Amino acid sequence: MKWNLGVLAVLFAVAGTGCRRSAAQTETRTEAPVGEVWLTDLQIAEAKLKVEALDEQDVDDVIATSGKVAFDDAHVAHVFSPVSGRVTRIEAKVGQRVKKGDVLAVLESPDIGIASADLHKADADRIAAEHDLERQKELLAAHATSQRDFEQAEDAFRKTKAEVDRAKQKAGLFRTGAGGNVSQTYAVRSEIDGEVVARNVSPGGEVQGQYGGGVAVELFTVGELDRLWVLADVYEMDTPRVKVGSRVSLKLFSMPNKVFPAKIEWVAGTLDPATRTAKVRCILDNADRAFKPEMYATLFIAVDERRAIAIPRSALLRIGEQTAVFVEKGKSPDGRHVFTKTPVVVDEAEGGNWLPLSKGPERGARIVTEGTILLAGER
Repeated sequence: MKWNLGVLAVLFAVAGTGCRRSAAQTETRTEAPVGEVWLTDLQIAEAKLKVEALDEQDVDDVIATSGKVAFDDAHVAHVFSPVSGRVTRIEAKVGQRVKKGDVLAVLESPDIGIASADLHKADADRIAAEHDLERQKELLAAHATSQRDFEQAEDAFRKTKAEVDRAKQKAGLFRTGAGGNVSQTYAVRSEIDGEVVARNVSPGGEVQGQYGGGVAVELFTVGELDRLWVLADVYEMDTPRVKVGSRVSLKLFSMPNKVFPAKIEWVAGTLDPATRTAKVRCILDNADRAFKPEMYATLFIAVDERRAIAIPRSALLRIGEQTAVFVEKGKSPDGRHVFTKTPVVVDEAEGGNWLPLSKGPERGARIVTEGTILLAGER
């Protein structure tokens, strides 16, 4: 009976020790240092965490930049009036197709009458000077005048002839009908074939001419919409990798769910001294008129890939102004996996999924690439 009591005492002592150890272990499992997360295999599986070794990747295969849809410069005309006057008739409507030379509007202008009067006066002065020169030539042959008077008459004739040429050139800007007749009316004509995209004038409106000394207003915009440009800016550090022929994926703010393919057609040979960027241009086929000039766009330019130590975007954790990742550091005393929050420096402006690492864990470190946000909640 005493032996049985002794055995029982030993058993109770062992059980007590086991309970204390279990309590100690439980207490250890709940205490992880600040900035670390300890997880069991089951917790990792349930959270669907993915851990990968940090290594070199193909990065920087895309440059993202903003741009704007614009007219093709060779297929747009901004129409102004060279003379000041009043609009008496509008011949072209917005959206109308016109050909080069078609009348867009008709103006009544005093500049036309002044130019006509100047031309007639200059021609009359030329005729009078020519007659005087002929008389002086006859008198000189009869020794009835001096050489000096003859030369003065010859100089006067040359001046009046030059004035006629000047008046004709000015009037030539205002010719409106067959035969080169000059009248009080002036026809504003299209300079190219295209579509009337904009009209900034109405019947009865007063128009300031380009040669009137004031600020002339654009009356019409005529352009071809079947072929447009997209102009964008590329930073100086990226210009060596952007070349003519580079593929572009284009997104418009007005159609965010669509991607339009294009190619770089031109890269500027100079930089903007203020922004340190170079202009690039690609061409858009706009037969269905989906694009409109002045639309804003985002361009993803495919460039040559390079190898670098990089992490995926899904691994990043942002806490305030800090960017970090979780690195697996081994096992805790109770056998759980230890994950440590580690600050990193990456260039998030890169367009691809892989971001080159400037500062952070060494190559080979095991980082959490999926489920980072769940670890952040366990801290």
